[in-house]
Order: sequence, then structure tokens, then C-alpha cells
Amino acid sequence: MKERITQIIQKEEMTAAQFAEKIGISPSSLSHILSGRNNPSLEVVMKIHKACNYVNLPWLLYGDGQMEEQVQVPESPEMGISGISLFDESAIFTSEGTDDRENRKEMPSKSPVFTPKEIVREEIKYIEKPARKITEIRIFFDNGTYETFRPDK
Repeated sequence: MKERITQIIQKEEMTAAQFAEKIGISPSSLSHILSGRNNPSLEVVMKIHKACNYVNLPWLLYGDGQMEEQVQVPESPEMGISGISLFDESAIFTSEGTDDRENRKEMPSKSPVFTPKEIVREEIKYIEKPARKITEIRIFFDNGTYETFRPDK
């Protein structure tokens, strides 16, 4: 993997630090990948692919095929990459002879997606208790004795 990333950096004619900035990772992270200390995470691989969209993803991940994707240039602005008109719904969304109306977005759904939650009310009752009164205080001493004090009534 590190060899393929090195090839991309060379094709971009950048330093490793510039490439790290371009794909949005720290230069030290890229340095660890290039030195073989760490393997790149899927997130890093996808950042490379997003920043360099000409890179063939199977080549980047597995080394399969060529580095650059073979992209066919559309003949007219209305034609997509696959050669299908971007304005022709029937070419993109075909139902192959079946009437597929239940999946169309203008049809109402059969049941609500989210049902409203029932409101729960919780009541808290405060019960007043009579004030507590001190009836006795005991003090224990280190020689094993104690004294008891009782308030006057």
C-alpha cells in the first residue's frame, strides 16, 4: 500500500507534507504510513481517493489493474459518463415492463413512518413529616466510658 501511495505522491509532484495537507491528514500520520510503521485506515484511503479521483480504487486498495481509471469523456454535456442522457428518466429508472408505482415518491405511504409518542405525566407528592427532635446524645471516650445527654422537655 505504501508503494502505491508513494506513486500517487510522485504523480502529484508534491512533497509528503503537501500531499498530507491535500488529503486532510497530519504529516506525521502520512510519515508513519510511508515508513511502514502504520497501515492506512479506510478513512485515509478514502481521503486519498476523494482528493485524487483519477485513482482506481481497486488498484489503491489491492494493487489490481492500473493506477488511473479509464474514464470515457461524454460526447455532449447532456450525456453522462455512462453515455446515458442525464435528462432521460426512462434510461436511468427502468422497470423492465412491470408497473412499479408503489415505490414512486409521489405515492402516499401506506402507514406513518413515525407514530407519535404518548405523553406521560408524572406527579410527585410531597408528604410533610413532623419535625424531628433530638432525644439523646451519647459521647464515647477513649477509656471506654460514655456520657448521655438528654434535652430538657
